[in-house]
Amino acid sequence: MTRGALLRRAWTPALALLLLAQLAWFLVYTDQIVRSLHENAATMTRMFAEVQAGITSEDPDAMFESLMSLQQRIVDAGVPLALTDSAGRAIAQVNLPFEADLSTDEGQVRIQAWLALLDVDHPPIRDFSGNLIHYGDPPQTARLRWIPWLQAGGLILTLMIGLSLIRAQRRAEAERAWTSMARELAHQLGTPLSSLQGWLELLRMPQEERPGGISAPDIGDAIEEDLERLERVSRRFELIGRESKLEPVALPELFDELERYIQARLPRLGPGIRFVVSVPDDLPAINGTRVLLVWALENVVKNSLDALAGSGGTIEVTAQAGEGRWVDVRIADDGPGVPLEVRDRIFEPGVTTKAGGWGVGLALSRRIVEGVHGGRIQLLDTPQRGAVFLVKLPRSGG
Repeated sequence: MTRGALLRRAWTPALALLLLAQLAWFLVYTDQIVRSLHENAATMTRMFAEVQAGITSEDPDAMFESLMSLQQRIVDAGVPLALTDSAGRAIAQVNLPFEADLSTDEGQVRIQAWLALLDVDHPPIRDFSGNLIHYGDPPQTARLRWIPWLQAGGLILTLMIGLSLIRAQRRAEAERAWTSMARELAHQLGTPLSSLQGWLELLRMPQEERPGGISAPDIGDAIEEDLERLERVSRRFELIGRESKLEPVALPELFDELERYIQARLPRLGPGIRFVVSVPDDLPAINGTRVLLVWALENVVKNSLDALAGSGGTIEVTAQAGEGRWVDVRIADDGPGVPLEVRDRIFEPGVTTKAGGWGVGLALSRRIVEGVHGGRIQLLDTPQRGAVFLVKLPRSGG
């Protein structure tokens, strides 16, 4: 399994669990606040009922008892309160967030400092005797104030984890792409190098011992052909690794080159496979790099060859002027098609349905078509068997 797949398996559930944990915490936290507010509403209702009972009662002590009960309910509500006299000394306090002995100077200093902060948001109220009542927020208000900060913190944490996941996935994809490119380069160089080694061995043999009596000039021609293949491979990888200069490319000539290349190798690559190119001569030129475009189309055709290997079939390449500034190229085969589980990832490096494959060809094609030429490449949905790749390339001057 690739590193990117491992990261997706590990991080995606972890991120989902984190989001679920944040949601569960938020629901529990807000539910506690709602319950507390409901309790406060019930308390206020009981306070109103007790005051009304004291006012309407014929018992002379009922009013006093109602006021005492009302005072206790206010204390029980958790609202921080402090009473200061005309000299500014605290003479009573309830529900303060700390312990303070009002009979000591140290206790007075501490409570006065806290009252100064309290009075900034809540101006004190003067009672009938001239004392000041200082008050703060109930516990529910403090909890409500924390909610947006906690939500923001959770969102930031989630974004940081998400960005870390994205960066890790991109690094893994880049590493996979470089590994795939290295493998593809080794594969492309391996065949002509092995062939050159064989020709070298033949050159070292006496003429009469060479199989078929092949002559030195014939060997020289074969060596020249292999060197041309090496030069083509080198040129392709050189161009894909840097910004290429795009020039008008005549499509009929480009498809002629593609057809010659595939037809020459078809008996070895795909016996029983027909390769058909149907391209009108009046196609508009496109902006591109000929070497890279041939390579991109080769890779798509080779994907179809792999799909038809062993069973035979037909690969058809067609092209026509598309809508707007595009030229549409379709490469279709009547093979088994692309499995559903890889359709969405078919152009990613390392994704392949071929046993022993490296998943490089289509990734390179996408890099060439979209990254270098500003075109588009996609696998079309086909109701029947087979696979159809659509390559859209921009017209020259479009």
